[in-house]
Amino acid sequence: MPVFDLIPMQEAVVRCALTGKRGEIMEEYFGYVSQLKPGKAGKLSLVEGDTSAAVKRRLGTAAKLKGKQLVVKRVDDDIYFWEAETQKRRGRPRKS
Repeated sequence: MPVFDLIPMQEAVVRCALTGKRGEIMEEYFGYVSQLKPGKAGKLSLVEGDTSAAVKRRLGTAAKLKGKQLVVKRVDDDIYFWEAETQKRRGRPRKS
C-alpha cells in the first residue's frame, strides 16, 4: 500500500517542474537563492561554458519557483544578485 504525505504546494511544483539534467542544475541555483538573507547579496563568477544570460535566466527561474523576487546585475564576468525590496505604494493615499 502506498504511503501518503502532505507537502507544501511550492515543494510539489518545484519537484515536478524540473527533472533530468536541467533539474540538477536548478537544484544548485535553488541553493544560491535559499542562502540569501535580508541585507546580503550573492555573487557568481562565470566560468567557461556558461553565459551571463543563462546564469541570469536560471537565477530568475529559481527565484520565481521559490516565490522570491531578485535583482540581478552583471559586472564584467560576475553576476550579483539580491532579494528585491517590496515596493511601497507611491503617491497620494486613497480616500476611504
